[in-house]
Order: sequence, then structure tokens, then C-alpha cells
Amino acid sequence: MNITVDHNSPIPLHVQLEEQLRELCELSKYKNGALFPQEVSLAKRLGISRNTVRAAIDKLVYDGLLVRKRGVGTKVIEKKMRTTKLGAWMSFTKEMKEQGIEVQTFDALTITEPANTEIANALGIRKGTKVVKLTRVRGYNDEYIVIFNSWFHPRIEIKAEEDFSIPLYSILEKKYDTIPFRSSEKITAILATEKIAEILQVETNSPLLKRQRIVTDPGDRVFEYAVIYYRGDRFTYSIEIERGTK
Repeated sequence: MNITVDHNSPIPLHVQLEEQLRELCELSKYKNGALFPQEVSLAKRLGISRNTVRAAIDKLVYDGLLVRKRGVGTKVIEKKMRTTKLGAWMSFTKEMKEQGIEVQTFDALTITEPANTEIANALGIRKGTKVVKLTRVRGYNDEYIVIFNSWFHPRIEIKAEEDFSIPLYSILEKKYDTIPFRSSEKITAILATEKIAEILQVETNSPLLKRQRIVTDPGDRVFEYAVIYYRGDRFTYSIEIERGTK
């Protein structure tokens, strides 16, 4: 496939390139694992800046078509990279990194509040017990994609001064000797309330995925209850289930 751009066209150069790279993604050569042309090579060949090439490729990474691997190159994402096997739960940061996406943390706030009935039942504590709540707003490409609300068992006194741009479970393991082992989850389709819509910068009643998570350590002790809201237009949750032998 011969990639060209028209420097005299009113269509921005990165848009012209993006559309052709989308077609490139469909070629069997790249579907079978061949590396995409390098940014520097494309820029020189087309007489455009490397930033223009990067903008086109960034859009395809954002759309889930390409993945960047440091020290390797850019490749078309295989379908299996977009699935989550049951029993293979991992952190949001790691899930995104596997797709070549660098997660941004836009806001992080910790408060102490009394546990309501829902939180108390999830953490296995008495209603009204003081717990730490951590709220993080995260995303990528400067877009707000997801709100994480986490409540921690009282034995974990997570501090407000932590650097929450670091993956939460790395902080818990290294500083609080708490290792995530199992996650029990429930996922529901909901509509965005006015408050959530404002945070995620979407319209009220926009579709969301609500993910409720109870996380336990290797001793089967609950240490976190999380309620997570994902933008429905930016996140797909899928699972791969293998048929049993019985």
C-alpha cells in the first residue's frame, strides 16, 4: 500500500495519514504481527513532521487498533489483547499498558468518612466505622475516562500524601504490606448522574459502566471495596470464557 499525503488539501495532514494507517491495519501482513513503519521513516518519506505522524498513530492507539511496545515498535492489536480472562484480573494501569496506553491521574482526593450500610457490608465492619475513601479521576490523551472510588478496611490507614499517579496496588504492597489476591466483581450498565457527568465531561444520562469490586488479600481478608464508573463511549469490558470439560 502506497501512503501519500496532499500538502495542498484542506484536510489536515494527520487526518489524511490516520485514514490510510487505518487501512494499513487491515492488511494481513500487519494483522499477523509485522511492525508498523517507524515514525521517523514515515515523516521523512512524506515530508511532514514527526509530531504529525505521532498524532495520527496516537489516535489509532487511542481507538484500540495499535499498541506501542517500548524497545520493539508499533503493532496492530490482536483481539486477545482486548479481552480479560476470568481469573486474570489486573489493575487498570496494567490493562491500559498492555494496549500501549499511558494512564493519567487527573485528580486524587482522600477523606475519612463513616461507612454506610453498603460499604460496611462489603468490608465486613460495623456501620458508622470510620474508613478512608480515595477518589481518583483517571484517563488518557487528556480525556477523563473513569472515576475510581475506593474504601479501605480500617486496618489500612492510607495517607493523603501518597503519590497516586503510581498504581494503587503497588503503593499498598510496598508501603502497607497489603497484596491484592482476588477480586469479586459486579458490572452494571447505568446512566450518568449530573454529578458524575460533570466530572467525566459528558452529558447527563450518558451511558456508563458501573463496576463494583471487593478485593481480598492472600489470607482472604477484605481490604478494599471499590465502585468505578467508566465512560461507555471510551471503554469496553470483555471476557474470554473457556468451555469446561464436564
